[in-house]
Amino acid sequence: MLTRRDMLQSLGAAGVSVAALQAGVASADMPANRTAPNFGVPAGACDCHVHVFDAQFPFAEKRIYTPPSASVEELLQLHKSLHLDRVVVVQPSVYAADNSATLNAIKRMGARARGVAVIDKSTSSAAIDDMAAAGVRGVRLNLQTNTAGKFDADAAKTLLDTTAKQIGARGWHVQFYTGLGNISALKDHFMQLPFPVVFDHFGRASADKGPGQPGFDALLELVKSGHAYVKISAAYRVSKKAPDYADVTPLAQALVAANADRIVWGTDWPHPDSDAGRGKPLSNIAAPFPIDDGLLFNQLAKWVPEEAVRKKILVDNPARLYGFETKAT
Repeated sequence: MLTRRDMLQSLGAAGVSVAALQAGVASADMPANRTAPNFGVPAGACDCHVHVFDAQFPFAEKRIYTPPSASVEELLQLHKSLHLDRVVVVQPSVYAADNSATLNAIKRMGARARGVAVIDKSTSSAAIDDMAAAGVRGVRLNLQTNTAGKFDADAAKTLLDTTAKQIGARGWHVQFYTGLGNISALKDHFMQLPFPVVFDHFGRASADKGPGQPGFDALLELVKSGHAYVKISAAYRVSKKAPDYADVTPLAQALVAANADRIVWGTDWPHPDSDAGRGKPLSNIAAPFPIDDGLLFNQLAKWVPEEAVRKKILVDNPARLYGFETKAT
């Protein structure tokens, strides 16, 4: 049987246009999740990192790749299979600072959903207030490299300070897509920021290098201090050992041991692969990573055997960070 992934790969190879995607050519239903949870998922559990790609909202012209559609309906189907009650929709790079698709997804999912937006210098205070009212609880910054392909710590500090002024006293956090070297270089600056910071995907540590790798100590120090949260999400982005990425376990356990009150979890659904589109025509559809979400979710029970600690990670910490009500939705 031809799967959605097979279809997307064949469409991408054939150079299917974005217009064709928006016409619905590449919007077939996502197949049901293959693996069911093998542990008790607590009520109110939250997937703290997903994206929604809705073809009715145009992608930014200056982007690296073009993803296939990933709808709210498909996301809710996945969460039903994983017994997840809450979700945080993170603004993806392909929409730049136009948060329309993310805000629409939050609105459609109601009280179960929160969001993380992307803002720029043109984003007004009124727009930020509107996003807060809609359920946005933070902004995302990419601190990987500058336009010259190098990391500029001073420019990063300026960006952080500018962002801090923009979000003001709204109680938001700033989420970072960045690596250990950059985290280490900015550790002292992170420590003095007047809001929580959140690092995506294990702080971009390398699973094969373990907890002793350079820069991981800085991440642990930030977590221990309570200044930083870390998403133990998207293990496939820091490990090459598919399908379960078991070598991520020492990283996850080190982070949880540092401060279980500052760890959250997420799927990174629908697992976009920007490298699949890098350097290629934007008319090509970049197929996502082939991830079994249930299989990866079950790794959480191996990383965190204690049920009470898993509840912190899945329910209590997200409720605090994203402002969910105590009662499960």
